[in-house]
Amino acid sequence: MGTKSGYTYWIMDKEPRKFYVTTPIYYVNDRPHIGHVYTTTLADVLARYHRLRGDDVFFLTGTDEHAAKVADAAAERGLTALQWADQNAGEFQQTFTRLQLSHDDFIRTSEDRHKQRVVAYIQQLLDSGDVYQGEYEGWYDAGQEEYVPENKAQEYEFKSPVNGKALVRRAENNYFFRLSKYQDALQQHIEANPNFVEPDARRNEVLGRIREGLADVPISRTGAEGWGIAMPNDPDHTIYVWIDALFNYLTTVDTDERIQYWPADVQLVAKDILWFHAVIWPCMLMALGRPLPGRVYAHSYWISEGQKMSKSLGNFIDLERIDQYVSDFGLDALRYFLITQGPLGSTDSDFAHAKYIDVYNADLANTLGNCAARGTNMIVRYFDGKLPERGPSVPASRSHASTADEAVATVLGAIDRVNLTQAVDAALGIVRSIDLYIEQTQPFRLAKDPEQLPQVGTILYNCAEALRIASLLLWPVLPDRMQQLWDRLGCTSYTQALENAGRGDLTRWATWGQLQPGTPVSKGDPLFPRYDES
Repeated sequence: MGTKSGYTYWIMDKEPRKFYVTTPIYYVNDRPHIGHVYTTTLADVLARYHRLRGDDVFFLTGTDEHAAKVADAAAERGLTALQWADQNAGEFQQTFTRLQLSHDDFIRTSEDRHKQRVVAYIQQLLDSGDVYQGEYEGWYDAGQEEYVPENKAQEYEFKSPVNGKALVRRAENNYFFRLSKYQDALQQHIEANPNFVEPDARRNEVLGRIREGLADVPISRTGAEGWGIAMPNDPDHTIYVWIDALFNYLTTVDTDERIQYWPADVQLVAKDILWFHAVIWPCMLMALGRPLPGRVYAHSYWISEGQKMSKSLGNFIDLERIDQYVSDFGLDALRYFLITQGPLGSTDSDFAHAKYIDVYNADLANTLGNCAARGTNMIVRYFDGKLPERGPSVPASRSHASTADEAVATVLGAIDRVNLTQAVDAALGIVRSIDLYIEQTQPFRLAKDPEQLPQVGTILYNCAEALRIASLLLWPVLPDRMQQLWDRLGCTSYTQALENAGRGDLTRWATWGQLQPGTPVSKGDPLFPRYDES
């Protein structure tokens, strides 16, 4: 244990546990939009929480490039498929960099490091007999590039459930994966591990379909004209894009330097691709003899202003609108809205402009920003910018420390359950308790009497210490503004530790009583200026 910059800190003395989080890899047939930004921000916040608590984190995102519609779109523009993929993959990389997302790797399925390992995995499945050649006829969804089971095709009235276009009856000679062989094992795994597919509504959907019976699935196609990964020893067949894509989570870490990260701890997806990730992917891993991911979490969709997003309606949240929100409110504010108001559960969420302003003003400007300003301003005003000594006790002092301790425990539990909304609410609860504490004790009135300054010191010390703990718990969502707050509270070593070591020690850092009296405290511009649209 030691002291630096006026507060107590601990040096980490334990071996970190690993944490591996993935996003889906995104189609390169268009530019990124709010859905891509949302999922990747979820993963970023999870990764930051785990780094903050001291874990050895690997965070993966990337692009899925071997779809037939990528080649079609490229041909329409007079480009090769790779040129079109390069262009849009670059858009994703630039967007994620601009939004300061902290991924450790960005995988492209057109890279050799991916393609070579995919061929090796398929060869292993061929050798074991889990992949075989045969004939297939079924209903094909061209937009999703997937076959739809007969019963589902009838349920959907032979239209795509995603874009409404007619399904096409197709017959092909394909290579197949023996999905049916692993039905019982997968069902038993999901029933024995309820956290494997979440949220609950999605797990129930998956189990319902599994109980109807699993058929073997085609994993190759013909006529790809060189765009894709060829089947081993059969260049006439290209590995089906969805099979190719799923392997990315493994190909990226299947090296001597990274294999310790497997299996993935959390795989974040949107609900439309849950079947591939919750059924086909784990069955292929079983066939390869690889451990299964810990959790596949399928969030819902964003709508906009109460309606499904549509470019024709003008309510589509594209890159330009995302950049405008960042310009108007700041990047941290966008992150906060996505995490607290997003469709993390089984229902869709509305990205409404008026709601955005209300949430920003209520939670960030009026609550967090105002509380930080009140506390630091009073320390500067009444104690010359030096954190005061803890003097005699005042009402509500004892409960304030326990409120912070309870919030830390709640946040740690919520992160393990991927319940980011609960984590943020618990952290902001500390801030709300500070506001209530100030109203109850009224240090601004007590300060008028010089004899009451020791009590004022106790109040403001408790406020600063609670604010310090709240800032730690909020940092993964609001990294820029919380680091500004650390500067004002004299806690710059948190930033240094996270930048230099790549991880923190949240449990110890968030222990009550680490701020040292005499620490320089400063005030500054509002962290979140109140927004007035007029």
